[in-house]
Amino acid sequence: MVAEVQEFDAKAFVKVRASLDAREQSWLTWAGSIYAFIPGEKRQRLFKMVGMSVSRCIPAEQEGVWDFVSRELTYYLDPHTNEILHQWHNPWTGETLPVMHVANNPVQGYFQGQFPAQVDGEIATFVFDLFPTYPNPLAGDDRFRDYSPQAIYQAAELFKLTVPLAELLNPELNSVSQLHLGWDRIGPWLPWMKMGDRPGQLIYSAYGSKVGGLAELPPQLQSEINTRVPAYQSAPQSPQDESDVTSWIYFKQHFADYLAGVTFPISE
Repeated sequence: MVAEVQEFDAKAFVKVRASLDAREQSWLTWAGSIYAFIPGEKRQRLFKMVGMSVSRCIPAEQEGVWDFVSRELTYYLDPHTNEILHQWHNPWTGETLPVMHVANNPVQGYFQGQFPAQVDGEIATFVFDLFPTYPNPLAGDDRFRDYSPQAIYQAAELFKLTVPLAELLNPELNSVSQLHLGWDRIGPWLPWMKMGDRPGQLIYSAYGSKVGGLAELPPQLQSEINTRVPAYQSAPQSPQDESDVTSWIYFKQHFADYLAGVTFPISE
């Protein structure tokens, strides 16, 4: 049976990514590997990773529009021991560097319009192939010449969100109970890797799911959130008056801490 493309409105997609009840928050977690992809070289797995997002959707004043607010973490792990890395030996430069984990707070946007999905029997899969391209916030600053000198940030983010069709269509449910996430990413070297303008990219390959709450996250994430970054115990209550945080912006904000060799993410 060939999957059929169907259109779903924003209200349905809110049930996928969060909940129609703004009092409720939604939790996603993911895990996977990150590889170096360099022309002429064999692939090399640099890190494993584990991450999470806590989010909620809030009806906007405009009919059919929902504001999306969230916070997300991703930790880089030793590919052999699965332990959280705080220092990394760069095999190309020989330097040992602080590891700056992902701590994006906030990440926000809005949902409106139609969302196509592949419907195959009892499941629906939303596919998002995104290609963010914008000026590199570190470019043009001599402090970051050895870290991320490129004028343009360019990447590919490939998402697949699979949910039960019956739950998606059930008007009595505010949120789907099951979600399976596939995420692949092609992107530049991370600034903290201090790769400068060396050729190559990072390939991310991850999978994940929706979970019922903080207590269902992987133990490493629970420990970090409960002891070091408690802001990630909950999603924002409303849209924030600040820009989204990315790894590049976070690096710029905390460059002095990075040079001092502090442990990331910065304890909140």
